[in-house]
Amino acid sequence: MSKLPFELFLALRYLRPKRTSVSIITLISILGVMLGVAVLIIVIAVMSGFDREWRNKILGFNAHVEIGKPDKEAPLIEWRGILPLATNIPGVKAGGPQAGSLNVLAVSEEEGGRRREAVPILKGVDPILEPGISLIPSNMIQGAFDLSGRGAVLGKELAQTLRLDIGDRFSAYSPANIRRMEQSMKNKGDEAVLPAELELRGIFDVGFSDFNSFFIITSLETAQDFFEMGDAVSRLDLVLLDPMAAPDVQQRLAGILGPEIRVTTWIESFSYLFDTLVMEKNMIFFLLFFIVLVAAFGITSSLITFVVQKTREVGVLKSLGASRMGIVWIFLSQGIIVGVIGVATGTALGLLALGYRNEFLEFMNRVTGRSLLNSSIYKLYELPAEIKSSDILVITLGSLLICTLAGAIPAFLAGRLKPVEALRHE
Repeated sequence: MSKLPFELFLALRYLRPKRTSVSIITLISILGVMLGVAVLIIVIAVMSGFDREWRNKILGFNAHVEIGKPDKEAPLIEWRGILPLATNIPGVKAGGPQAGSLNVLAVSEEEGGRRREAVPILKGVDPILEPGISLIPSNMIQGAFDLSGRGAVLGKELAQTLRLDIGDRFSAYSPANIRRMEQSMKNKGDEAVLPAELELRGIFDVGFSDFNSFFIITSLETAQDFFEMGDAVSRLDLVLLDPMAAPDVQQRLAGILGPEIRVTTWIESFSYLFDTLVMEKNMIFFLLFFIVLVAAFGITSSLITFVVQKTREVGVLKSLGASRMGIVWIFLSQGIIVGVIGVATGTALGLLALGYRNEFLEFMNRVTGRSLLNSSIYKLYELPAEIKSSDILVITLGSLLICTLAGAIPAFLAGRLKPVEALRHE
């Protein structure tokens, strides 16, 4: 005798594969649930991965809190007095000055006289303090983080654009240089405006396309001389132990420094980007759940057909004393079993696909002959993923609930059948 409950035993017996249309519909329902759950897990994990990677790269390259003048173009002259005050605030990990962060015209010349040009951002930093502030010093792939003299480091894509190798020299024109050149041309003068000549000492790769493509890093003194700032800086950059504590640190600094100093957090600077990611993730989540909902209609369809086919058996069972809820549980169990099988296989398929996502991406790149993850658009070079147990739990339990509800309607219809009517129908 089977140790299973009578209702579950009959449900499993009815689900045995048979060469009937009902079995085919049931199989399609299982496949639909499986694919829906797998796609949901893959897409949500990838969206979470993008959120994590973008957050880590942006917060690793940029300051968590910036201190400057209300007019962003105005220099911060009193920075030497502010820096010790700011770094002594509880929660501040490190801080340092930054000069420039303005677009320049960078020009290199290859052998044969061919010129390469780009319009990156030139930023001057303190080479001693910078390792505690940004990812750049720890992510050098060629050369070294050497900013002495007229040394500079570039992102790998910018170095490729300018066709530069370690030790090569290139020129940089500041906005002031270009304005003087324009004024000289208007006045028909013969003033020669010489650019700054920099030497490439190192190439960095922080794993984010925009930062690798648009930044030249020099010493603080070089940038101050280049932008004619004297001893002033553009702003002070602070890195916190907990980036989410930035508003608290901002409030403390604002109380100490007063209204003449502007204090900005990364949340204010990049909130639009992360808010957009969260909104897209939530929208995709609800849209893709309709895949599971469509598969659930297959469960409903198969069970309705099954109830019609088993009308006589239902009448016999009720004549032998089976209760209404017992009949309901027989057919409801079928929907639950189909849901469990579909959700389990879908979860396994989704996790397996996430494990080999970049290998599959490389395969698709070779098949299509083009890059499906364009770093200039998505900013990353590999497809990220973050598997959150909370997301998996919501997807699996939500899918099981939908499958259970899909089986509830035909199950209650079967429970309402009266023995006499069921047998007379046959």
